[in-house]
Amino acid sequence: MNVKEAIQKRRAFRSLESVEITDQLIDDLSRSAQLFCSCFNNQPWRYVFVYDKDVLREMHETLSTGNEWARAASMIVAVFTKPEFDCEIRDRKYYLFDTGMATAAIILRATELGLVAHPIAGFSPKKTRQILNIPDDMEVITLVIVGKHSDSISPVLSEKQAAAEKERPERMPVEKFVHLNRYKDRSA
Repeated sequence: MNVKEAIQKRRAFRSLESVEITDQLIDDLSRSAQLFCSCFNNQPWRYVFVYDKDVLREMHETLSTGNEWARAASMIVAVFTKPEFDCEIRDRKYYLFDTGMATAAIILRATELGLVAHPIAGFSPKKTRQILNIPDDMEVITLVIVGKHSDSISPVLSEKQAAAEKERPERMPVEKFVHLNRYKDRSA
C-alpha cells in the first residue's frame, strides 16, 4: 500500500475487535513518528502507548459520553507535548502542528498495517494525565484509539455513528478549502 492508498483507506471506524499488540507493532508505529519532520528537528511529540488491560480499563474512565465504543480498543495512544519542546518563531508556535504531523504518520502506518487508529477529542485530559503520570505542564492533545475494524456494527454506537460505519461521511468539497494564488472569501 502506498501513502495515497493509506490516506484513502483510513477511516475513523468505531466498531472494533481486538488485535494483538506486540512490542514490534509499538516500535513500528513509534518509528513512523520518529522519522517525521519537525521545526529544527525538535521532535516535540510524546506518546504513551497503553495496552495493559488494567490500565486500559482505567483509561475508560477518561472517555466522554458517546465514546463508549472506544472501550473495545486493544490500545490507546495518549498524544501530548508542551510549547517549550518546539520552535516559537515570532508569534508562531509549532509544537501542536509538528505533533499532529507525527501522529498522522502513526495513523497512516496503522492503516497500512490493517488497523484502525481513530483520534478522539471526547476524553478528559486531566484524568488522562493522572492515570498515565503525565506531568501537569504537558498538553494532552488527543487519544488515538487502536483496534481492528469489525464487520459487525457495535451495539453501543448511536444511530449517526452506526451510519458512518457503513459509508464514509461526506467530505468538504476541495473548492471550499483550497484557494489559488490568493485567498477569496467564499462565505457570501
